[in-house]
This record gives sequence, C-alpha cells and structure tokens, in this order.
Amino acid sequence: MKKGIVGVTMALAGAGMGAMAAGKALEKKVDKWQQMSDKHLALFMMMNRWVKVKQEGKNLSEYFEKNSYKNIAVYGMSFAGETLMDELKDSGICVKYGIDKKAGRISKEIDMVTMEDDLPEVDAVVVTAITFFDEIAEGLENKLNCPILSLEDILYEV
Repeated sequence: MKKGIVGVTMALAGAGMGAMAAGKALEKKVDKWQQMSDKHLALFMMMNRWVKVKQEGKNLSEYFEKNSYKNIAVYGMSFAGETLMDELKDSGICVKYGIDKKAGRISKEIDMVTMEDDLPEVDAVVVTAITFFDEIAEGLENKLNCPILSLEDILYEV
C-alpha cells in the first residue's frame, strides 16, 4: 500500500513540476508577444503622427534644414527608415548611409553599415527604431560626434 501512495505522490510531483516548466515557457512567450505588441503599437502611433504631419502640409526636410543637418545617417532601414529616405529623396538633405544590424542583407541605393563598422561623420543620425532608442543612442554616441535624433521626436517638433 505504501508503494502505491509513494508512486502516486511521485507522479503528482512530476506532473506539477512539468506544469510549472510549461507555465514558465508560456510566460516567456507571452512576454515576447507583449514586447512585440508594444513595439508595433509605438510604430503605429509614430506613423500615424507622420500622416498628420503630411496632412498639415509639412515635410521632415524642414526640420533638418532649420537645424542645418544637411548630411545625415539613418539607423533602422525597415519601413520607417525606407519612408524617411523616400521623403527626403528630392530635398536638400542627403542620406549618406544607413545603419542596420542586418546591413549585409539589405540592398539600398546608399551605403549600408552596422554599428560595429567605422561610421563616417555626418551632421546627425536619425534613429527610426524608436522602441530601442536609448540603447542605440548610447552606442552611437560612443562612435560619432553628432546629434542622435529619434524620428518620433522629430515628428512632434516639425
């Protein structure tokens, strides 16, 4: 009889431990999903602001011209980075290069580098990866002697 109780107790303990492990794995997935959701919400809000800026008849080149930023670099060459390049295409603002972790896999009409590469001097760097701005800015400040700007902040200042 004792063997039966011990066996059942061990089985229940094992099931409980397994459930705890599965719960922790699920919690990690939920945390990752929440981070992705937060990131995409922030990007949506930024792009929504950009639409409002355009509806007001403004162009981001005005911000760069007002601050004498003629030659810039863009960090983050996904949707927001591409849209920024398109907006500045026929303005007096020159995007000298793009910075991205996946620079080797991105084909653009400008030079692409990673943050680990030598970064040519520019008047400013615009960070489009707004949810990681603080970490990115810290890394860029150690490599360049120019303002590191958040695209989100620019959209509220233009």
